Amino acid sequence: MYTFKKENDLKAYDDFIEANGGQYIQCSRWEKVKTTWKCTYYSGFENEKRVLAVLVMERDLPAAGKIWYAPAGPVCSFENTKLLKEFTAFIKGEVEKHKITAFIMDPPVPLRVNGERREEGHELHKTLLSLGYSLNPSIENYTYKQPVQLFIPLRDENGNELEAKAILKRCDKGVRYSIRIGEQRGLVAKTFTSKDVDADGSIIEDFMGVMHDTSERDNFVERNGEYCAKLLREFDGCSDLKLVYYDKELDKKLQSERLKKKEEALSQLDGAHEKKARQLHEIIDSVDKQTEHFEKRIKEAEEFTKENRICVAGGLSIYYAGMGSCLFGGTRNVIRNNTRSSHYLNYLRLCESINRGCKVHDLGYVIVKTPSLEEDGTLGALVPQDNFKGIYDFKKSFSADYYEFMGEYVLVGNKMKYYAYSKLMPTAKKLKISIIKKLR
Repeated sequence: MYTFKKENDLKAYDDFIEANGGQYIQCSRWEKVKTTWKCTYYSGFENEKRVLAVLVMERDLPAAGKIWYAPAGPVCSFENTKLLKEFTAFIKGEVEKHKITAFIMDPPVPLRVNGERREEGHELHKTLLSLGYSLNPSIENYTYKQPVQLFIPLRDENGNELEAKAILKRCDKGVRYSIRIGEQRGLVAKTFTSKDVDADGSIIEDFMGVMHDTSERDNFVERNGEYCAKLLREFDGCSDLKLVYYDKELDKKLQSERLKKKEEALSQLDGAHEKKARQLHEIIDSVDKQTEHFEKRIKEAEEFTKENRICVAGGLSIYYAGMGSCLFGGTRNVIRNNTRSSHYLNYLRLCESINRGCKVHDLGYVIVKTPSLEEDGTLGALVPQDNFKGIYDFKKSFSADYYEFMGEYVLVGNKMKYYAYSKLMPTAKKLKISIIKKLR
């Protein structure tokens, strides 16, 4: 027999979330970020032992009443069918008591990893349906995020930590090359905390400049600078903002050093034996090739006449409960392909996750096409939308595993209001995105 109650001891609640592999969106700090939602915390106990914790967020919606959303669902053992059954009975009672339109959650249990079926996901799907939940198959109407993410495991099969160099060896050749040449092309990386951002407004301005460029290119929904600063502030100690700058003066200095190497090689060519001559020609050819790239970089960066240092990439990350999560990130169009700053940035974020002892590095989700349903009622294979195919390929190039999650599950309290929510909200979201684009 399990008992459930509203939680007042948020420290004990957060300790349980973190110790049991919860996500940052399930802890009490999330309430301070999502201030438009009213938050309630519930815990479940077996005798005196805490076995479940769940953040329930409430929002009033026009024509739809009150919606409850539990980000990633409860933190508990999803294999414990008895616990799930009793929690569902409890939450149904709360939904009825508070006249809630629907209770929505998206349990972080995969149906497939790299296309391979995972039985635990299919078993949980059957359990949830038997308890009265229904699957929301509409990708456009998801409350928070799409049911697909790309993770890089940071531990081997025996649970031992992997070094960044070992992970890098598994990455595509282009990634390895990009990271190697980043610093040779005038890239400088800086890591900032919430205190840095609060003290210097130009940091967020640089980051949002990158995000504006990325948003225009890839059609992302954009958050404003204050929202990003708030994330850093509320997750102080387990978050950071990394910015990559292209330093024109540094690039010119490095080019000057390369040209000196070429001059030295040319001076040694006369009278050099065959093997030595080959080595010298390799140096000369290499410098000539790098000079060609350098001249293109300088020309492309001409529009930034006042700045010697241009912010070309940025990423905001949270490291929580053994997972390093890439929340927002982007790369400027300017000299993007010439410096490979996106690869360089993401490798630095990966290294930070390793340094913090994380078990997995979450590269983030890609938006997918609306899937068909399998015979057993689960989501069919998830395919990235056309404008996210490049992002998917980019993330896979880091040797990431492709996780297809179960999706969003709903306990309907009021059928008519839920119909209004599920049918009208996608239209409202599209309208909001179009307004944001016009305001840019």
